[in-house]
Amino acid sequence: MNIPKSFKCLKPVDVLFIIFSHILSILGCIYFPGTVTNISILIINIAVGASILLLAKTSASNRYKLVRFIHDWYPVPAIFFIFKEVHYTIMAMGGKDWDSILINIDRAIFGGDPTVWLFQFSTPLVTEILQIAYTSYYFIMIAVAIGLYQRKEIDKFNFFAFTIVYGFALSYLGYMIFPGVGPRFTLHTFSSLGSELPGLWLTSYLRDFINAGESIPKEVINPIAFAQRDIFPSGHTQMTLLTMYYAHRYRFSFRYIIDLFGVLLIIGTVYLRYHYVVDIIGGFVFALITIWTAKKLVLWWEKR
Repeated sequence: MNIPKSFKCLKPVDVLFIIFSHILSILGCIYFPGTVTNISILIINIAVGASILLLAKTSASNRYKLVRFIHDWYPVPAIFFIFKEVHYTIMAMGGKDWDSILINIDRAIFGGDPTVWLFQFSTPLVTEILQIAYTSYYFIMIAVAIGLYQRKEIDKFNFFAFTIVYGFALSYLGYMIFPGVGPRFTLHTFSSLGSELPGLWLTSYLRDFINAGESIPKEVINPIAFAQRDIFPSGHTQMTLLTMYYAHRYRFSFRYIIDLFGVLLIIGTVYLRYHYVVDIIGGFVFALITIWTAKKLVLWWEKR
């Protein structure tokens, strides 16, 4: 298959964003056609696709350093907006939450609920450490990207950016197929998290930050109605494993710090009641799939 000349300036991550946003647009036309949300998403995705193409064309000219910088780093905010579109799409699709099935799988493996069992080890200090580690998810990926950018290893930077966005896209597909809200809503009382798992200084603020990112307003009466269905696979586990893998592959001096935060983060996904253990297993599997297929996709695009 030959790629049209006007698209040859696109990097693999550009193509991925355009394709995935179009998939969401098509799903929107199927599940909530003609609504304000559907029309807004269509307009936004068309504008995003055109903007990415314009960025790529302008960046390829090597005339504007600022444009190249924006082209390199736009995936950071863009992936969050895609995350929100996925949320609206899942809610519009109206599928049944898979929590009961995920709970039963955990119980079949462990003979009980891991989040309930872990509660016996909870202390404010442990909660504080794990909540900080859990929130570091948003920064450790950027740390590796910045490291490659500072080294001026642009090919590796572009490949890492594609792999991370590709990993997110795969996890988002998982959310749409297996929607669920997690044990903090199903096995525990969401409003009691602060009293049952108190931290020391930062936990409550970081917890509010995570909730806001997942569309849950503070002190809302029915938070489960607002919560994003984003538990299987555990994106935190999947993306953290990818970050740890590439931090070692590219031999960063801070890779062991990322390992420390990464291990604590993965433990925190269950301890803090965001995920079932089966979600973590899913995150491992999705990480392996991402690593195995990412390079093949990039090579396919580059050959064309």
